[in-house]
Amino acid sequence: MEGENTRDPDKGITRKTLLRAAFIAAPAPLLIGQVPALARDMSGPLEPTPFCDDGDDPTPPQTEGPYFKPNSPRRSTLPGSGTLLTVSGYVFGLACQPLANVLLDFWQADRNGAYDNVGFNFRGHQFTDANGAYKLTTIVPGLYPGRTRHIHMKVQAPNRPVLTTQTYFPGEPRNNTDSIFDPRLLMNVRTVGSGREATFDFVLNVPGGPQPTGSPTTPPPGGGTWQAGVTYQAGAQVTYGGATYRCLQGHTAAPGWEPPNVPALWQRV
Repeated sequence: MEGENTRDPDKGITRKTLLRAAFIAAPAPLLIGQVPALARDMSGPLEPTPFCDDGDDPTPPQTEGPYFKPNSPRRSTLPGSGTLLTVSGYVFGLACQPLANVLLDFWQADRNGAYDNVGFNFRGHQFTDANGAYKLTTIVPGLYPGRTRHIHMKVQAPNRPVLTTQTYFPGEPRNNTDSIFDPRLLMNVRTVGSGREATFDFVLNVPGGPQPTGSPTTPPPGGGTWQAGVTYQAGAQVTYGGATYRCLQGHTAAPGWEPPNVPALWQRV
């Protein structure tokens, strides 16, 4: 099962607890360039995104709290007042293959740390596009007692099991005291103007072939210097479709990741 937590029967220590301790003691191995690693930056087989559960599943709710609700509206924007936050990324299989038509169902607290358990405020679902990409526009969730700042989601590839997990914000003081926090679920977050932009790649326990490699023999449809198969470093500049873009995160370009399609990777200048 994806990200299953194994437990030592003698010591009662979970794999998640050990990972949290390792992260606090020596965070460098889990970071690339001082930010959480993205699946698209890794080489070789990928590790699945871990499960993360704090009792929010509807089984059934006995007290008001941050419970999951089925039948959320299909939408990629969760409107409401607060600090604007966009979260974007990809869903991969274990062999680095982007997965299309994956369901992502998001729910979170409002800016005051409260969940809407009557309606569907700050709840919504969407599907990855043909390139395995998703984008959520929402706000930075507030804090509530006992938890650090986080966003909930269920992720499911067609005809595959559901992954129930959460993503977290780096630099939050409560990350070190939240018993559910898992450093493998940290997003990359940066401040842009008065809002924030975050990126996170999910990896599902789904087999698949590797992504195609190599440069195309013909120029990209949009024209310019961008090419699939090229490894770009952060800060590199390319042209595409008559516009210039700056690379935000190091990656190897793939078909479908043209600069206008992936604002998490490229910023127009």
